[in-house]
Amino acid sequence: MKIVSTLAVIGALAFAQPAFAQLEAYKDYDVKEATAIVTTVKVDSNMIDYYLEGLKTAWAPSNDVSKSLGQIEDYNIYVSQLPNSGDFNVILVVSFKNTADIGPSKERYEAFMAEWGSKRQKESRTIAKTYPDIRTITGSYLMNEVTFNK
Repeated sequence: MKIVSTLAVIGALAFAQPAFAQLEAYKDYDVKEATAIVTTVKVDSNMIDYYLEGLKTAWAPSNDVSKSLGQIEDYNIYVSQLPNSGDFNVILVVSFKNTADIGPSKERYEAFMAEWGSKRQKESRTIAKTYPDIRTITGSYLMNEVTFNK
């Protein structure tokens, strides 16, 4: 009985070990100013090409406009080679220079709309209306890169 309780204490301490870690931001690791919005999407596996077609027609061109205006740094699309496993099979990433570039801005909006135009806005809304039939957004995350100091 004493051996069992000793093993239980040792086991509990082994699992508690990470609680003793005391890393300090900007001393032990840096948090980069660059920020990304990462969206995870579960697309019906037989509809991925259709979803990508919509992204190519509306999402990517709108990001190209934002990128040309300096409103975003870049954007990426990742598609799983195993579309039926897990909670998502497509990841959309939009990268910003810093978190401040994400907030609302009348100037950025007006500059974007002047470049994007009402016709393309209407077209992209028409395409986006079909998305709920083929996909579910499973998560949206505001991410910053972390690098460890040596």
